Amino acid sequence: MQTTGIGTRVINFLVDTLIIAIISGLSYHGWNIYVLFYHYPGFNFGWFFFGTVFIYYTFFEALFSRTPGKWITYSKVVNRQGKKPSFFQIIVRSITRLIIIDLFFIPFLDKTLHDFTSKTEVVES
Repeated sequence: MQTTGIGTRVINFLVDTLIIAIISGLSYHGWNIYVLFYHYPGFNFGWFFFGTVFIYYTFFEALFSRTPGKWITYSKVVNRQGKKPSFFQIIVRSITRLIIIDLFFIPFLDKTLHDFTSKTEVVES
């Protein structure tokens, strides 16, 4: 079980964040049509972005143990025994990703906060 390096993690992050930004931008603008024409309540873009982050990572990691970014870099999420993580671990990972300072734990923990709290690893597949 070979864990991935920081460079691979950065590529995963950039690819996934680009996809999330596109999805959340489209849903934000789609919702604003309803706000304009039907007087629905308006929401900040952040609600759409962070909601998409949670749903995106939960969906892909629960079903496939990888996201499109991880498919590109041939990596996947596993638990500490090297098996597919439980749904609870995926939920913990997805919720912890919503904390803005998640990435700043790498120098202290040698991994991101969402890996540490969910007891998972990102390994080469």
